Amino acid sequence: MAAINQEVLTYTAARKKARPGLLLDIRRNKLLYVMLLPVLLYYVVFHYAPMYGAIIAFKDFSPRLGIWGSEWVGFAHFENFFTGAYFWRTIKNTVLISLNELVFGFPAPIILALLLNEVRNSIFKRTVQTVTYMPYFISLVVICGIIKDFTASSGVINDIIAFFGGERLTLLLEPEWFRTIYVSSGIWQHIGWGTIIYLAALTGIDQEQYEAAKMDGAGRWKQMLNVTLPGLMPTIIILLILELGRMMNVGFEKIILLYNPSTFDTADVVSSYVYRVGLQEFNYSFSSAVGLFNSAVNFTLLLGSNWISRKLNSTSLW
Repeated sequence: MAAINQEVLTYTAARKKARPGLLLDIRRNKLLYVMLLPVLLYYVVFHYAPMYGAIIAFKDFSPRLGIWGSEWVGFAHFENFFTGAYFWRTIKNTVLISLNELVFGFPAPIILALLLNEVRNSIFKRTVQTVTYMPYFISLVVICGIIKDFTASSGVINDIIAFFGGERLTLLLEPEWFRTIYVSSGIWQHIGWGTIIYLAALTGIDQEQYEAAKMDGAGRWKQMLNVTLPGLMPTIIILLILELGRMMNVGFEKIILLYNPSTFDTADVVSSYVYRVGLQEFNYSFSSAVGLFNSAVNFTLLLGSNWISRKLNSTSLW
């Protein structure tokens, strides 16, 4: 027994001796670390350093007094938000828009990637990819301008509605149309870019599995169900976890560019409310408290979805 323990200790010491230290690894791969440095600086400067400012969510912040000179108010801003008139409206709108994006927007690039994977004409396939990628690279301001023109009473969409006997409406002034316009335009803008990840994952599927499925008599539909989709499933799960982790982060830029007072009941979300209260009304502490609450909910959703995924199928972010 003593001899075995001695061998284990000798082997462990040899492994530790053979393992290069961090400084040695930096010297050997200094160019890789130099390439990594801008990314690290970006996250430190723009993501971690600003966390210091979250303190003002617990203070009555005054720019004249500064962060530390402002008076502590504890959870007063959180209580005002939870009991305020806009709490349930902003939470409901944020959740409904996020759920619509999850139900309709998340599967869209998966379906497009599966369809493109079945296309054998390379010219047609590249053309479709190029056309669907293009909206992603158009400025959001331009995208919103196109949406406003298309949904105006004299726009293309109303021309189609009028052709079939419907009534012309300025759709962005109708509260019941806002979520549909927001989600459908988001799908159009992001579907092509989202397929890149899934098409890359499809190239990693072992082609021998398709050959075995053909030998068993499986057609293209069954090959997709039994080979392609299971091969994509780890990627789908990881992206779904990330999507759930940002459910409360409905982008305020597009909301602000599209909404108006007549659609606040269905369009006003947490991020647009934070923008309005913080930058337009200069209530920095209150808006910071709302934003901190929003981030806490997102973090909880991320942890919960990752834990559930790890328990159910052993696929998770960590």
